[in-house]
Amino acid sequence: MSKGKLEKNTKHSSSAAGVKQRSHNDMAQYTFSLAAVALIIAVCAAPLMAVISTSDLQHKNLAVKMDEALLSVSNELGTEVLVFWVSQHCYKCLYMQLGNVSAGLGPGQPNLKDFVVDTRHKITLQINRTSDNMELCTVPFHFGEHGNYSLWVKNLNSSSEVSCYIVTDAEPVNSYKPILVAFVIYAGLALAFAIGKRILGLNVVKDLVLRMGNSMDTERLINSDLGSPRIVTLVNDNILPRSTGSNRRLRSLDTFRGISLVIMVFVNYGGGRYWFFKHESWNGLTVADLVFPWFVFIMGTSIALSVNSMLRAGSTRCSLLRKIVWRSIQLFIIGVFIINPNYCKGPLSWDNLRIPGVLQRLAWSYLIVACLDLLVARVRLDILTTDVWWSSALDILLYWPAWLCVILLEILWLVLTFILPVPNCPTGYLGPGGIGDMGLYSNCTGGAAGFIDRWLLGENHIYQNPSSRVIYATHIPYDPEGILGSINSVLMAFLGLQAGKIILHYREHPQSIMSRFLLWGFFLDSISSLTEYHLLHTGNHISISDQVFHRPGLHSC
Repeated sequence: MSKGKLEKNTKHSSSAAGVKQRSHNDMAQYTFSLAAVALIIAVCAAPLMAVISTSDLQHKNLAVKMDEALLSVSNELGTEVLVFWVSQHCYKCLYMQLGNVSAGLGPGQPNLKDFVVDTRHKITLQINRTSDNMELCTVPFHFGEHGNYSLWVKNLNSSSEVSCYIVTDAEPVNSYKPILVAFVIYAGLALAFAIGKRILGLNVVKDLVLRMGNSMDTERLINSDLGSPRIVTLVNDNILPRSTGSNRRLRSLDTFRGISLVIMVFVNYGGGRYWFFKHESWNGLTVADLVFPWFVFIMGTSIALSVNSMLRAGSTRCSLLRKIVWRSIQLFIIGVFIINPNYCKGPLSWDNLRIPGVLQRLAWSYLIVACLDLLVARVRLDILTTDVWWSSALDILLYWPAWLCVILLEILWLVLTFILPVPNCPTGYLGPGGIGDMGLYSNCTGGAAGFIDRWLLGENHIYQNPSSRVIYATHIPYDPEGILGSINSVLMAFLGLQAGKIILHYREHPQSIMSRFLLWGFFLDSISSLTEYHLLHTGNHISISDQVFHRPGLHSC
């Protein structure tokens, strides 16, 4: 009797679980389908808007592309003028010439000329007299994408004073609508999924699901001769305890890795041509610049967890060292010969083979940090004493040799960056060169980092089209994944390794993990804030350079 009752209860619970699982699967599949549709709409909407808005400008005989607007300069002065521009996103930059406009025929009879201007950032227009290059006026303005504007240059009340102002002839398109629509749809789907999950957890819904499951299972058993064996299998599956393997995944790390992968794919395929989904030209930070530091940090955390797991499983340090070296060599070879941007120019040749790269830097960071962890890793963490005064810093003091190596590497980076003399450049220069810093150091792109790459690897073996060319008009090669910046990637990976050590030491105390993460974040942010504050008040300045700091990996979690 008890056995029959047990089978009956097991059948009911398994039926309810099966129906509930099917409900969750159906909801997830429906959510995924809607998300895919939303993404397709968002990607396709921007080109459609571009085509519609461009058709309004056909009469201007000047086609505009994405992130561009049409500017008509109307000159009523009796002299020819030169039009210059500079992006306000460009730090201490020279003005660049946009073009010249001939003298007007008289009051009310201007001479017109059309130009295409950039709309990604606010720019400043400067009007100079051609004869003596005297500045007449400046106009700061943020143009909208596919907008139609007129810049009027005229005398005020027939006097020598010049007036310059901009008039909007055709309103720009709202290029942020597609991404806003996609965000609203995704947020709505997430909200609907959360509400549906909460509804499925109500007792009334559980009872309804149980009744539906019982009726469906009863009908299935009546129409099948294999019902009894299935019941026995379900009884065994539900009575036996769930296995608790030691190779459990860290969901937070997998979630972080998944978010990074999604952003990486979106950025690598254009990111909808939005400026914040592109790498910053030099100073500043965008969403695209976060992907590489995130991956390096995740890699460091994964090293701590995987090395500890393999040592506990009985692997020797020599065997792990061979795996680490072989994996690093594989990553480096793939980065040099397979994932190489010079493929766009045809077959690879040693004359123009780019040696640094993303995978190459990952290989270097992985090799150094994994070897350091292999040197100091403990096989058993549960036998360590916690009753001494330094036990609160156990996750740091136990690995002091690795910390010492990383600190020495960072000191080497500081010495080379700020003390190494670079020919024809100021010592410690971190700027983009080109038209930056008023064009005084046009050949000093990257300072010591760029000089070391060009000296050791040669100009033909580093990146030829850095993003600094977009705004700063640099003309010499510079590799954002160069040799000197790899030291900062090691530091970033080591910070991820430290996060993994915290998780291992305090895996039974989640509050301790969170408090230590917060303390580390506060500590690193305090160092950067105090350093910047001191330099600003002493007349110096270290700009937040994407190329020198963030993309190589010096970015606190």
